[in-house]
Amino acid sequence: MGKDLVAAAFSPHDRVVFRRKVRRCLDVLADMLGTVPFQADGPTAGLEIEINLVDADAAPAMRNAEVLADLGDPRFQPELGRFNLELNVPPRPLSGDGLGEFEQDILGALLGATECAGKDECRLVLVGMLPTLTQDHVVLANLSDNERFRALDAEIAGARGDDFRIDIRGAERLITSSDTIAPEASCTSTQFHIQVAPDDFARYWNASQAIAGIQLALGANSPFLYGRRLWAETRIPFFEQATDARPDEFSAQGVRPRVWFGDRWIDSILDLYEENVRYFPPLLPELNEEDPVAVRDAGKIPHLYELRMHNGTVYRWNRPVYDVSGGRPHVRVENRVLPSGPTVADLVANAALYFGLVRRLAEDDPPIWSRLGFAAAEANFRAGARDGMEAFLTWPGVGEVPVSTLMLDVLLPHAYAGLDLLGVCPTQRDRFLGIIEGRCRTGRNGATWQTAAVRAAEERGLDRPAALREMTQRYLDHQQTNEPVHTWPC
Repeated sequence: MGKDLVAAAFSPHDRVVFRRKVRRCLDVLADMLGTVPFQADGPTAGLEIEINLVDADAAPAMRNAEVLADLGDPRFQPELGRFNLELNVPPRPLSGDGLGEFEQDILGALLGATECAGKDECRLVLVGMLPTLTQDHVVLANLSDNERFRALDAEIAGARGDDFRIDIRGAERLITSSDTIAPEASCTSTQFHIQVAPDDFARYWNASQAIAGIQLALGANSPFLYGRRLWAETRIPFFEQATDARPDEFSAQGVRPRVWFGDRWIDSILDLYEENVRYFPPLLPELNEEDPVAVRDAGKIPHLYELRMHNGTVYRWNRPVYDVSGGRPHVRVENRVLPSGPTVADLVANAALYFGLVRRLAEDDPPIWSRLGFAAAEANFRAGARDGMEAFLTWPGVGEVPVSTLMLDVLLPHAYAGLDLLGVCPTQRDRFLGIIEGRCRTGRNGATWQTAAVRAAEERGLDRPAALREMTQRYLDHQQTNEPVHTWPC
């Protein structure tokens, strides 16, 4: 969720100055896009993976500080809850064996983390929402010891001025509330980053929005929360509700939520940053001494700290990122749609599908976003999250069809073509997209496996908590094999 804050208490003056600096940063970025060479050597990809810690009974283990201290690996960072970690996988080109190298890097990092976690009597699990979580686990006392997280909690809860109310209607219904954002720690995701030239950004972002519902339907892995079976990807509605900073009056007036799909296709990365300034008040007005105008005028590259800090508190499902590495600026799309897991192989298969599809669709003529209404893309997003492998999605030229039919008949060839354009090794291309095809032909992803395994346990006489514990233990065993979830026996 970002770097630590220097300070966690802000004055009204801080907020005024911060707003001014964000606007100044935005002006500088607009100027840079036309005058400064950005890194644009071909798409480079990166991954972030959020992880849960569990104890011997598959319940959440509040020990991330101890595990991180033992591990001493800068690739791992704490996440919101004390039972969460995040793994940042170093970026690389996708050409050649890039996808396979991602898989090996992740497996190697997780092996080291697993050994350290074992010393603290806990294990690592990659899953969208930990099935054994209860409301007693996601309380303020179980936030990680991090100033940023506590500042976010204070700011979002203060802006709302009321409890966060959750009402999710799925196969079952969950109604609950919280006075803290701590329940958001229930949501563990995988984030894909793709670095592109600034002139290409809008096409890649639009393509990412267009396929978000497809990603969710095929990659859903969060069917249970607090003992209830809800959506295939419950993480989506839960995250939206558990961090909604709007008072009810603002929501009724149509004020935009900070967890946001968006409401239009874009023409430039600036469209998104300008929306951030126009629609969202600062949450964490941390000021940096950098003067972006002076840095630019001196012929150097500004980091645009305030712009980046503000952007980090607007939780778009596809988010713009400006960054500087090696003294050169770059922009990238951060795809935040998918859950963690089920296995590393599944996770990299999801990445292959995403990178391949957006690469191909970004060049489509006429573009997909000229033929697919934005409202239809958002409806697909909701349907994919709610119904998973059983979702019916709308696509130009084919109408409303089952997601497996859409993938096998229309989009999988596009993904193959996109990976070819990226120079991905055919062996890696075929292996990872073959996993996606396997899900479509079997109708099984993480959500359907979890649901079937719990149903089978309940039919044998276990109550729901015992069935969830047993299923999570089996899930952990299967995860360690790295065999894709569509091959797991129920």
